[in-house]
Amino acid sequence: MNTDLITELKPTKSAPLFGFWYPAVTSEALAVGQMQTQVMLGQPILVCRDRQGAVAAMRDICPHRGMPLSFGHFDGERVECAYHGWQFDTGGRCRHIPALVEGSALRPEKIGITSYPCQEADGYVWVYLPDPQRPDLPVPELPRLPLPSTPYRMVHISTILDCTIDDGIVGLMDPAHGPFVHQSSWWRTQASMHDKAKTFEPIPNGFRMVPHAPSKNSGPYKLLNTLYGGPLTTTIDFVLPNQRFEFVQCGSMFVSSRATVTPVGEQQCRIDFAAAWNILPWLPLAKPLFRYFANIFMKQDKQAMERQAVGLKYKPALMLIDDADTPAKWYYKLKAAYLTSVQTGTPLDHPLKDRVTLRWRS
Repeated sequence: MNTDLITELKPTKSAPLFGFWYPAVTSEALAVGQMQTQVMLGQPILVCRDRQGAVAAMRDICPHRGMPLSFGHFDGERVECAYHGWQFDTGGRCRHIPALVEGSALRPEKIGITSYPCQEADGYVWVYLPDPQRPDLPVPELPRLPLPSTPYRMVHISTILDCTIDDGIVGLMDPAHGPFVHQSSWWRTQASMHDKAKTFEPIPNGFRMVPHAPSKNSGPYKLLNTLYGGPLTTTIDFVLPNQRFEFVQCGSMFVSSRATVTPVGEQQCRIDFAAAWNILPWLPLAKPLFRYFANIFMKQDKQAMERQAVGLKYKPALMLIDDADTPAKWYYKLKAAYLTSVQTGTPLDHPLKDRVTLRWRS
């Protein structure tokens, strides 16, 4: 064994990255006049949609006695706490305290709950969680799924993973597990493994597998090549804090997808997968079929991550080897470089300086 190719990782507590947008719920799941609670980065967040259809987010804790506001009532304008009836508008400002007598010196509007920037895009309600160490940082643009044309069809799938955020993200970008975790007659098998060479380049807060011909041992890509005659290309991006984009294109036809891993707590995270496509417009039941096969993949990844967590609870030293694990190394270095940049105010020292070609078998 060539130990020069091995990096041992001593297990450390995975820290989530603040100062980014995270998906909270799907737009479809939040009707007008409704509210939902989510734990994101260990923070209780209440998202709601007012009578005009606008979305808002605030801390899901009443400042009076700590009761989660999500146990209360939302009338489309104000959230009412279930404990003492305190009412808050969608900006987090207190508007009414029933227990106050007339002439009280206490002014409810001076009381507020932390509110968060909240927007909709690509079928999700997104919440921006600021970095408490740098609250002065400007709010970045909302991340968008590449959608070069309309019309298109879109699906959203979500599941909970019982693992840390770092383990979830490293699993998301791992290029070598496919023939083992996702093996099937219609996708890939161990017998179809072959040498691959992919070129990567740095992008802001991430890295890109530059446009390339899709894997020859994947059934769906073979079908698309047959139907549309090529050239078929795939581009894969990873962008902090938690996003993996894959864009498949053949002329004007495309499949655009994004997977995000959002930490819930130290040992749990949520993966959200969205995909949009304009291929096979004549195919009946396209959305149920896409959802069916995407769910298979997600369940396989979920099972693999939860099985890995059984071993990780014993805190073993881990190894990242050779080119197949280089994207994982970049992720850890990129995350550390981002934190250093935020803490020092200096430009991010990107771990990938120029184009690099990696080789592995998959």
